Amino acid sequence: MGPVLGGQCLPRGPRVVWPEVFPWLTGSGGPGAEPMSSSLAGPDCCGGLDNIEFRKADLCVMTWLLGYVDPSDPCFVAAVFTIIFNPLFWNVVARWEQKTRKLSQAMGSPYLACYVLGGVILLLNVLRSHCFTQAMLSQPRMDSLDSPVALLAGLLLLGVGSVLVLSSFFALGFTGTFLGDYFGILKESRVTTFPFSILDNPMYWGSTANYLGWAVVHASPAGLLLTAVVALTYVVAILYEEPFTAEIYRQKASQPDKRS
Repeated sequence: MGPVLGGQCLPRGPRVVWPEVFPWLTGSGGPGAEPMSSSLAGPDCCGGLDNIEFRKADLCVMTWLLGYVDPSDPCFVAAVFTIIFNPLFWNVVARWEQKTRKLSQAMGSPYLACYVLGGVILLLNVLRSHCFTQAMLSQPRMDSLDSPVALLAGLLLLGVGSVLVLSSFFALGFTGTFLGDYFGILKESRVTTFPFSILDNPMYWGSTANYLGWAVVHASPAGLLLTAVVALTYVVAILYEEPFTAEIYRQKASQPDKRS
């Protein structure tokens, strides 16, 4: 199956000439419009390396990628929803707990409350990964990624991502991983050992690498697009979480000075 275009699949066989499929690549798009470059046919959609206009190049790449993806597919929509919902959920609940202590009061212990929230987050992440996989399986594969080299690259990304995620978990512990600082469960100081010594927010970026590797292994354009959504969502989450974490550890570090 070829790429999806307007709900149809481009047939395999003769090479598709991109100006015929995407007429705006020929300038005005009219029947007699002058082409941007004599080498416009095929995948060189931007007139050759000597005439690249990077804004148009980005548009061409996105148009080409979206040609493989049906964003209205229910599996794809479910994957996008779970990707965005999960960080939103745990941040809203954690901030609510930090302000009210309702979960700790209801369960009689901040540790128990943190364990319960952590369990819910784990289940939501399992659901997110399931939706991500189903979205990939419901969409066409990309021939250029369906190769031994790409498979090896995907497996390498999965390995790197798993190392970052697992080492982050062991460095932080369960409560440190699952928002224990919002429950008043703080470490003596912020963790700076590996992998935090080489990368900020390694668990988020390790998770992103895992999704990217999973998409490459499946030769899935939909997976690549969903990985971009994962990365963007994590960037927003970091912007929201990082100031709070820095502030509570700043306050903790200043407490001995106040006592003295």
